[in-house]
Amino acid sequence: MSQVPKLQQQDFPLLFELGAPGLSALNLSECDVPRADRAKAVPRELLADAPPPLPEVGELDLVRHYTRLAHRCFSIDENFYPLGSCTMKYNPRINERVAAMPGFAALHPHQDESDVQGTLELLYRLRCDLAEISGLSEVTLQPAAGAHGEMTGLMIINAYHKSRGQRRGKVLAPDSAHGTNPATCAVCGQSAITVKSRKDGRIDLDDLRAKVDDDVAALMITNPNTVGIFDDRIADAAEILHARGAQLYLDGANMNAILGITRPGDFGVDVMHFNTHKTFSTPHGGGGPGAGPVGVADHLRPFLPVPQVVKRADGSFGWDADRPKSIGKVRSFFGQIGVLVRAYVYIRSNGSDGLRDISEKAVLNANYLAAKLKHRFRTPFPPPYAHEFIMMPEFPGSEVTDLDVAKRLIDHGIHPPTMSFPIAHCLMVEPTETESKATLDRFVAAMLDIADEVERTPAVVREAPHLMPVKRMDEVGAARKPVVRWRADRGA
Repeated sequence: MSQVPKLQQQDFPLLFELGAPGLSALNLSECDVPRADRAKAVPRELLADAPPPLPEVGELDLVRHYTRLAHRCFSIDENFYPLGSCTMKYNPRINERVAAMPGFAALHPHQDESDVQGTLELLYRLRCDLAEISGLSEVTLQPAAGAHGEMTGLMIINAYHKSRGQRRGKVLAPDSAHGTNPATCAVCGQSAITVKSRKDGRIDLDDLRAKVDDDVAALMITNPNTVGIFDDRIADAAEILHARGAQLYLDGANMNAILGITRPGDFGVDVMHFNTHKTFSTPHGGGGPGAGPVGVADHLRPFLPVPQVVKRADGSFGWDADRPKSIGKVRSFFGQIGVLVRAYVYIRSNGSDGLRDISEKAVLNANYLAAKLKHRFRTPFPPPYAHEFIMMPEFPGSEVTDLDVAKRLIDHGIHPPTMSFPIAHCLMVEPTETESKATLDRFVAAMLDIADEVERTPAVVREAPHLMPVKRMDEVGAARKPVVRWRADRGA
């Protein structure tokens, strides 16, 4: 049954428990400059009484230790990652090869424009490609991540309202919204108001009408939404908002489902951000770096952040900071260049037909899994689905929870789906387009095997994982009383 690599199952000593006094992974030459007097160079109160008890380990043991640690981690390179609303797709190696080219990787942000014309042209072409993909008028590449893109987008909307002599204090968001949406509202000094969804997962337009007034700045919506449903009445929502002077903001987290099929600008979106790590295969990176380009409709172009990469009349490329209505800078320098290079390579490698094929396969894969599992796992929203779907691991009388099922999947070498979002006790599954049918079938077999185990031996599922060196942790204790450093007197 197990698909967990042996290196992931094995336990091994801490780095502090390896080695012996006198070993070192370094071989430094003798110091060839006069030694400084520490007592004179460092204030006495900052000097330690003795060197810290650091591990003394040889180079080979050090390399093996961190290699083993790396293999303990789940990753796209080794495991299926059906993490809903995260689009954990494969990152093509060609992206990495191009981004690592010295002409990109060795640039300095203070170089003269004449020295970096190739990079500037790439950035200009990328923002034009993103504008075409989204159906919007212009795109900024400045934001450093999706949440930063949200903040930038809402700042643009607020600047637009301010230019019309208005200060609108409310932002609407559906009850299926990402948590970053209300957080963005708070950062921008506005209140988040929840709009109800219908039983089919789509936004309730009657509730939207009732809540849109002259103090509403925008509606922040994800489409397809987090339950995996494309809201086909999004243009009606845009009309309701625009009639009251409000703007429609699209959280672009789920763009992977609609590339080349429809464009946000065509169904009334005024502002949107892209998640390059989701849609355009740049690395998720364990917290960074990322990129969250923002696209806007024509009436919002004057408010985009500066500097903006432009193509001049003479055919050269450069930075334009002369935009009097701009919200100003939203970050240092010019964006996450290495990430943006990867996104450009991905778009150009696939082309327009290839981008549409990506979304069609992502949608097909999600619906295939849902159809295969629907007889054992209830789906609270009816198909067809977009790129992801929600299922409920319900086993009355067994005391098995969604967490137990997720932990048991780890024993199959599969990263658990997103849990309890956007509704409690659900599993949100997103296979992406990059997984083969064989991988999808292996996931189906694992889920059905777990369902059978619940009926035969539920304790096996409740006590999972069984094949990992770390079993069930005290998650509350870890959060409230984390142990973040090793101490020799307690071995941890």
